[in-house]
Amino acid sequence: MNSQNQDQEHLRLLSIFHYIVGGITALCACFPLIHFTVGLALLFAPDKFSGPENSPGPERLVGLFFSVFAAVFILLGWALAAANIYAGRCLAKHEKHTFCLVVAAVNCLNTPIGTVLGVFTIIVLMRPSVKWMFEANRFDRQSSGAAPPTE
Repeated sequence: MNSQNQDQEHLRLLSIFHYIVGGITALCACFPLIHFTVGLALLFAPDKFSGPENSPGPERLVGLFFSVFAAVFILLGWALAAANIYAGRCLAKHEKHTFCLVVAAVNCLNTPIGTVLGVFTIIVLMRPSVKWMFEANRFDRQSSGAAPPTE
């Protein structure tokens, strides 16, 4: 197997793995929906959670805390999932080299699967032959009249 075929096969596999990790990340980002729901219940119906003496408690504050933090984690998780899926598409089409590197670096923070995917993606994307494939693809798109990429 020559070097170019090997690079293309590695990029194809990395693309598939980015799709898979993106889907898993999107699914895991849905877990805080439970906290978000409980937070909304505490925020809008605190009387259902108060004790028998009906003393004013911190239910609304706890509900706000639960809702806000859960919403932030959900949105960040979905954003990371979308970035992974888009990076998988870009890897398959040999586009947006810098974006793919940034997503790979962010994936390194997501242990253990994201770390492995991020490290392997960085290793493959740093090869001169792979960089050349991305540059050649960018040049081909620009010379064919396609819209210039925004990287």
